[in-house]
Amino acid sequence: MQAAIPATLEQAAREAEQLRRQIHYHNHRYYVLDAPEISDAEFDALMRRLIAIEEAYPSLITPDSPTQRVGGAPAEGFDRTLHLTPMLSLANAFSAEDLRAFDNRVRSGLGVDKAEYVVELKIDGLAVNLVYEAGRLVRGATRGDGQYGEDVTANVRTIRSVPLVLPVNDPPALLEVRGEVYMPRREFDRLNEERQAAGEALFANPRNAAAGSLRQLDPRVTAQRALDIFVYATGRREGLNMETHAQTLETLAALGFKVNPHYRVFGSIEEVIDYCYSWNERRVDLPYDIDGLVIKLNSLAGQARLGATAKDPRWAIAFKFPAEQATTIVEDIFVRVGRTGVLTPTAQLRPVRLAGSTVSRATLHNEDYIRDKDIRIGDTVIIHKAGEVIPEVVAVVASRRNGSERPFVMPDRCPECGSPVVREPGEAAHKCVNSACPAMLREGLIHFVSRDAMNIEGLGPAVIGSLLDAGLVRDAADLYALRFDDLTKLDRMGPKSAQNLLQAIEASKEAGLARLLFALGIRFVGAKAAGTLARHFGSIHALERATVEELMALEEIGPKIAESVANYFADPQNIALVRKLEAAGVKVTEERPAAKRQTLAGITFVLTGTLATMTRAEATELIESRGGKVSSSVSKKTNYVVAGEEAGSKLDKARELGIPVLTEGEFKKLLEA
Repeated sequence: MQAAIPATLEQAAREAEQLRRQIHYHNHRYYVLDAPEISDAEFDALMRRLIAIEEAYPSLITPDSPTQRVGGAPAEGFDRTLHLTPMLSLANAFSAEDLRAFDNRVRSGLGVDKAEYVVELKIDGLAVNLVYEAGRLVRGATRGDGQYGEDVTANVRTIRSVPLVLPVNDPPALLEVRGEVYMPRREFDRLNEERQAAGEALFANPRNAAAGSLRQLDPRVTAQRALDIFVYATGRREGLNMETHAQTLETLAALGFKVNPHYRVFGSIEEVIDYCYSWNERRVDLPYDIDGLVIKLNSLAGQARLGATAKDPRWAIAFKFPAEQATTIVEDIFVRVGRTGVLTPTAQLRPVRLAGSTVSRATLHNEDYIRDKDIRIGDTVIIHKAGEVIPEVVAVVASRRNGSERPFVMPDRCPECGSPVVREPGEAAHKCVNSACPAMLREGLIHFVSRDAMNIEGLGPAVIGSLLDAGLVRDAADLYALRFDDLTKLDRMGPKSAQNLLQAIEASKEAGLARLLFALGIRFVGAKAAGTLARHFGSIHALERATVEELMALEEIGPKIAESVANYFADPQNIALVRKLEAAGVKVTEERPAAKRQTLAGITFVLTGTLATMTRAEATELIESRGGKVSSSVSKKTNYVVAGEEAGSKLDKARELGIPVLTEGEFKKLLEA
């Protein structure tokens, strides 16, 4: 018989707090350490008692109470949240040679003969960022674009292995923890069995199931799915001092987080390579999916010295398992028309499992590719998938031919509009010559609204298709003339969705010139080149007047890009589109940072060690904005070496060559001169 509920709020508060501590402790023993100390019945009794007290005294319910893991009311959408420190992606390695090249870059960058590495399993799930203040979970977010993620705090709280309160007496004041949420294979199978019985679409693989479960608007749905997490790094941290990544993992485990037990520390890249390849077969025995291993420099000071590119750290790399291959049958070959008019033959395959998902299509690239491999409709083929790219046919199993196979012939008319198809001399691609081809318009609009372009959320391929079918858009500028009544007439477009879409379209007007240039789909102009052009010219009108020579004078703009840009703006139809976009209120300028006095022109710096008040990337930007140059190695041409804490061999070489060495304070004074 359960004891009576405490008679006073004070008594209830004391017992509730004691129960929470007990339940958090036993949760950690069960879900993180896999070493329970009490039976399920005893645990359930503790939980029932806490629920009874909180029901009697609702004011005692706290966000970190274990009773709140069941999930609250559904949300209308996810808010964007800024990560305290960026969540960078990882460069990939696919072979032992790639790993040796990575090791050479690390050792060269540090100026050392040997480097120590930590190797961890690369869990195939969804990266998340957890923020703790004074030991309490205050926010959980997806990786997103690395700077901003989606706030999924309510859903993260439902994951039993995520501590709501850190089980330590003196928790850090602020702690940002990175981890990978995943779905165990057993839960994935159970979930798909339920969905199949209910007539619902099945998840393709555990990773998709984990991502879909964590991004449920109703946290109660997430709570019903047994998601799990392994943490692997920290972001910002206050009150924790570690010297190595291995110590970081040990510290996270001591703070109550679930750390994958298969990480190892190695003193040479050859040991790393052996360990990576040993998992190629063993991974099938794990209760969860991995798609490779992650190799990280163990020294945190060394990590800081190496820094990162715009996308990924120089001190870490992901080793991806060799591409899985599968054998299947080419049931048909059809042609897709892209936004530039290029016709791409695609194989319709008999569905087959490959690299964790079901594959039913594979790219055949172009006519020459099909001819060289002699791919025919009806052939048995070997397909593979490497680096998360679209699967491709790598070989035909000619021995299985029975005479019914049919050769494929590239069409001489566009399958979308019926216009002639041409193949320019020296090019492998066939192209539709009709600039008004509906397929080109559709694919061009899909590109225009994509994340790296104008980033119009809610304008996916299905909605664009509906807009084109309804005759509401004929070019990208027409998107800005859409009205509420236009959208609500579309299938599956309710009033709220229509309003949200109109707001997203309106917000995209402020995207700026760099995004607009990329969105226009100018041949050879990627996001990086678009940024370079936008920063230099400042407005689309100045860019329109630029000559090929002026364009080629810019760093990173070669002859192909320069000619393509000049040709684009020489076309009256393109100019008309730009004017129409401008008239609709789309911003056609880019804010340019104020020019710094070129006080460091002609001066070469080398940075070594860890600076206290700025990152190496920030120091580099400060130097280059004043006309200086940053080199990775010390030579007689070096003018100054800037030495921070734990400066390495570059400092020794500078002294040996008699090159002036600046402290961080002296460096900052030089910048201000």
